[in-house]
Amino acid sequence: MKHTLKYTFSLCFLLSMFLGYSQVVIKDTVTVRDLDDQKPKTEVAAKPAVKEIKKDSISIKTDRYGLRVGVDLYKLTRGFYDKDYKGIEFTADWRLTKKYYIAAELGFEDKTTDDDRLNSTATGTYIKGGFDYNLYDNWLDMENLITIGLRGGFSSFSQDLNSYKIYNPNPYWGEQPAIAANQKYNGLSAAWLEVALGVKAKVFNNIFVGFGVQLKLLAMNNKPSGFDNLYIPGFNRTYDGSFGVGFNYTVSYFIPIYKKKTIVPEIINQAPKK
Repeated sequence: MKHTLKYTFSLCFLLSMFLGYSQVVIKDTVTVRDLDDQKPKTEVAAKPAVKEIKKDSISIKTDRYGLRVGVDLYKLTRGFYDKDYKGIEFTADWRLTKKYYIAAELGFEDKTTDDDRLNSTATGTYIKGGFDYNLYDNWLDMENLITIGLRGGFSSFSQDLNSYKIYNPNPYWGEQPAIAANQKYNGLSAAWLEVALGVKAKVFNNIFVGFGVQLKLLAMNNKPSGFDNLYIPGFNRTYDGSFGVGFNYTVSYFIPIYKKKTIVPEIINQAPKK
């Protein structure tokens, strides 16, 4: 009996020890799980989208300054196919600043105009001076021009009245023949303003070709007695009014005198490294 109670007491003691240990293990396990659940969850960071990052860089541009001289090919070659015309025009410009140029033209013209009632020849010289503004932004080492400018022109010339016809309001017997006059009027002059539009492109080293259009407004016109100036050297045809139009095709050579260096900011697009 005593042994039975002893064995029973021992078994109960072992059982209580086992249950206590189990509770401690379970409690510790729950505590660990709770701590794990309370930890902030780390979200998976999304990969950033590829964006263009702009970085400022600086480059040095060298601008050349100097004198450009040329000739108008249109006036120079017109005499080969037009027997009533002889002429030549020289052009020049000097680069004053990055955008502004001082410009001038000097020329000579001899033009015979055969109108309905008279035939006359204008012979003389002219000079034009003003400025050009370059509208074109060149890349590095480019020197092309798209210009708009203003000129003032002056011409000194003479008029030869070769022949004329008397107006007949009743031409029943037909038109009367032209009357030879052979009268010369010297010391004539004219002045005008003009807006000049032009393009010059660099085709070889220091060699440029260009095209220009001029819109002219006559400011002063010294006319001979008895008839009008049908053609004014440098101004072109008057068209019985104060407006005129001109154009030229030029080839010119640039003479560099000195250089200036300018800082040009650039924007470079660069993707971020992976």
